[in-house]
Amino acid sequence: MEFKDYYQILGVRRDATAEEIKKAFRKLARKYHPDVSKEVNAEARMQELNEANAVLSDPEKRAAYDQLGRGYQPGQEFQPPPDWDAGFEFSGQGFSPGEAGDFSDFFAELFGRTRAAHRFNSGQHGHFQARGEDHHAKVLLDLEDAFSGATRQISLRAPRIDAQGRVVLENRTLNVKIPQGVHAGQVIRLAGQGAPGIGSAPAGDLMLEVRFRPHPRFRVQGRDLHLTLPVAPWEAALGTVVTVDLPQGSVKVRIPEGAQSGRQLRVRGKGIPGAQAGDLLLDIQVVLPSADTARARALYETMARELAFDPRQEGRD
Repeated sequence: MEFKDYYQILGVRRDATAEEIKKAFRKLARKYHPDVSKEVNAEARMQELNEANAVLSDPEKRAAYDQLGRGYQPGQEFQPPPDWDAGFEFSGQGFSPGEAGDFSDFFAELFGRTRAAHRFNSGQHGHFQARGEDHHAKVLLDLEDAFSGATRQISLRAPRIDAQGRVVLENRTLNVKIPQGVHAGQVIRLAGQGAPGIGSAPAGDLMLEVRFRPHPRFRVQGRDLHLTLPVAPWEAALGTVVTVDLPQGSVKVRIPEGAQSGRQLRVRGKGIPGAQAGDLLLDIQVVLPSADTARARALYETMARELAFDPRQEGRD
């Protein structure tokens, strides 16, 4: 996927004000609108302009795009890093997957979020009221929090337009209770922490979508934990019991006799806790000791003479 420079497409500086972006878009739209333009590429150019304007005219999308795209050049090979938008607080004014599909794959990859519903009602005496919009943010947690539960300080960045018409980021920090057993994709709702309501209507909620930071040992899939388990050759050949440290506590696991690299062991109920706890899946990796001493080398030479083992012939008979 190629990186798109929306500022270059609209012909504006990266520090352009909201008004400058609006004027640039209107000027180019008059030139390339397919209903009036004589340019041969008018339709494709207009679609490109609409896409650039959809991002740069929206303070939230523009702020996220600015952070993500720093250092990239137009047409450069680009792949957004995992959870690139973590910590950004978005309002409910998103794009549905269908709407995002009207633009490029680059746009859909970054901003193809489901639009949140708006709830309106009329108050007494005809006064208009509107419940505040729900806000959304992706947050990164440590895997250990899912095992023990915790209260964490979560910092969020919310873009707004300043008095000069430029996008600035406002930070806020919330103390959030992380429930034990939380899993990736789960949403933690903070009532009343979204946009304020109109009139006497209540504020919206803040919806925190949970993701886990990369863990040095475990890979997370749903509630299951995956771990590569190194074992010595004699442990794999003879079988043994090993202790596996978990994000909280440990578990003893029996390595069956004759285990080979690539074999997977499942320990039920030792993944992320919950009403139905996940499993722990162990991928065995047989690790050979180095023949870096005379004693180690002699042992390998003895094995080579006495075992009569040829791994390239195994399974051919």
